[in-house]
Amino acid sequence: MTKSDLRARPIFHREKDSIDAHLTVVFAALAIGRHLQELTGLPLKRLITDLKGLRGSRVLINGDEITFDALVPADFAEVIRVLKKGH
Repeated sequence: MTKSDLRARPIFHREKDSIDAHLTVVFAALAIGRHLQELTGLPLKRLITDLKGLRGSRVLINGDEITFDALVPADFAEVIRVLKKGH
């Protein structure tokens, strides 16, 4: 996966704290991506593409909270189950 896959632009930092923070975020994202690939057995690019459209929400109407779960395509339900389980 490259920065272009994530639609990221090059960032030029000049201060040590900014550089360290940027590298921390980049390596954390890489570690999370690798972990998700290992859990699901799918390439990270496909996971990002398929998960991007999944949206759930909670709405508060007149003091009542209503939950709308994401509509998960049948062929992706197993991936969601694996991700919820986490190992």
